[in-house]
Amino acid sequence: MGMVGASAGVLPFRTVAIVGVGLLGGSLGMALRERRLARRVVGVGRRQAALDRALALGAADEATVDLRAAVREAELVVLATPVGAMVGVAREAADAMPRSALMTDVGSTKARLVSAIEGLAGGRFRYVGAHPMAGSEKRGVDGAAAGLFDGALCFVTPTPRTDARALAAVSELWQALGARVRCLDPAEHDRLLASASHLPHLVAAALVNSTTPDALACAGPGFRDTSRVASGDPRMWADVCLQNRERILDALTRFEQQASALHRILSDGDEPLLLAWLESAKAARDHHLSQ
Repeated sequence: MGMVGASAGVLPFRTVAIVGVGLLGGSLGMALRERRLARRVVGVGRRQAALDRALALGAADEATVDLRAAVREAELVVLATPVGAMVGVAREAADAMPRSALMTDVGSTKARLVSAIEGLAGGRFRYVGAHPMAGSEKRGVDGAAAGLFDGALCFVTPTPRTDARALAAVSELWQALGARVRCLDPAEHDRLLASASHLPHLVAAALVNSTTPDALACAGPGFRDTSRVASGDPRMWADVCLQNRERILDALTRFEQQASALHRILSDGDEPLLLAWLESAKAARDHHLSQ
């Protein structure tokens, strides 16, 4: 994992097409316009009503349900749909994009996605995968904000096939949006994020699903903090979990081992072991997540 330095000198882009103008796509559009990183932002979606809302909130300069028309003049196409739809969108956009155009995405899983889109790209367009760690439990463009990426970590996931200037351009864009950019191999990204992002979402959902309504009514800040991400978009998270299920299953096995250990400790009423178990977690969290 390395920080990215080289500048591509491509900013501002003339035309950026954002496919999926929801929380991330809408925030990206707002930030591109506010920071003057694109002269023209075109939002693409399936429902005109949602696109009208994106326009009203300043997430795009213009919007359309016609993907091919939207990407025809785009220097940059950003896939911001649920990750399960991205390959289909890339396939549809590929023929209509200018040959020099650049494609990236904001998907939470990378290995399958990068492999598939690189296969589509061939010599037709350039592609670099990206994943800004800037989500929220909010849904849709109404939760979008131009400052969403400020201080966020954004992974870019090049492969041996990645064009160096395309990598520099995508990295430069995310840095200009306020993110800290790190390069990571797509498969390594998926292994790390299974534990750091995907499993926590499922554990939060499991916590809510295992809590009775009368107990939920008594929930305080601790429960709210622990379960917050369970309010995320179910469609998006179902896609993420299925795309990265092998790695998540590995992480889930480790979690189940911890749950089994805790079950044994509590069954035995072993206070020293319980204290050691809790102290181990506190020390690790305090060391790595002190801010």
